[in-house]
Amino acid sequence: MRATLPLLRATDFPPLRRRRLETLQINVGYRCNQSCVHCHVAAGPHRKEEMSRDTAQEVLDFLAQSQVHTLDITGGAPELSPHFRFLVRGARDLGVQVMDRCNLTILEEPGYEDLGAFLAEQRVEIVASLPCYLEDNVDAQRGAGVFAASIRSLQRLNELGYGDPATGLRLSLVFNPQGPALPPPQAALEEAYRQQLGRRFGIRFNHLYTLANMPIQRFGSTLISKGQFGQYMALLRSAHRDENLDSVMCRNLLSIDWQGYVYDCDFNQMLGLPAPLGGKRRAHLRELAGRDLEGLPIAVADHCYGCTAGQGSSCGGALEP
Repeated sequence: MRATLPLLRATDFPPLRRRRLETLQINVGYRCNQSCVHCHVAAGPHRKEEMSRDTAQEVLDFLAQSQVHTLDITGGAPELSPHFRFLVRGARDLGVQVMDRCNLTILEEPGYEDLGAFLAEQRVEIVASLPCYLEDNVDAQRGAGVFAASIRSLQRLNELGYGDPATGLRLSLVFNPQGPALPPPQAALEEAYRQQLGRRFGIRFNHLYTLANMPIQRFGSTLISKGQFGQYMALLRSAHRDENLDSVMCRNLLSIDWQGYVYDCDFNQMLGLPAPLGGKRRAHLRELAGRDLEGLPIAVADHCYGCTAGQGSSCGGALEP
């Protein structure tokens, strides 16, 4: 896989500083039951990186001593971590909201048949990847049979009460473009998803998030191999909007890797760009207890234009209506 960091380091992206920390996003490991072409983590079935029980406990210790209100759990397929349920229960016991970034097909893996019921019992918000409402497009990006498995999983989650405003069990879907293009307007695409998935499969959900593909890891390497990296970066830079800088996720979020080291976002984590929290070495989560991070600088590089291009893009979807 071709590294993209050397192509991204030199940048004129505007400087950013932290605000009050609200969300702790933890990557519990890079193992996944899928190998998607757009994956900025380069996750897959053969990845071995995995958060230990000790590091998982350090995450809970940090939550107990902080004002963080959301634990955002990602991977890989985060549910493959042997400590996933330990983290969920521990965070919920602390009164912290939990988000699970789910690929949906994990609910059909052997041994995970009760996963949906567990998530509903713990009132975990599910943010589920479904890059299109058309089968051919999803299977081309994520693998044969993924669309059908995803639909079955969504229907099962609906049966458990997810996506029903009366239950409060939140289910959001995530769209990624098929290639080196910006996502379409989020509101219009959400309505198309509602019509297509509701009419054809009876599926309901709360929101659709549109995310731009990041020119790093597997997707970045694909761009380089096809000679499209420079063209895609030119697209992102030309579509930059200064007003999106106020809402980028890194201003209120910390990203923690499977070993407990600290980054400004999951994208920086995959590039190996640690959060500049003082000192010359990367900081560990255990070192941040009781520390005020507001006002500290955020590490930026050229890939950051992926979050400010067009309507903007973050882990919470579009930044601008």
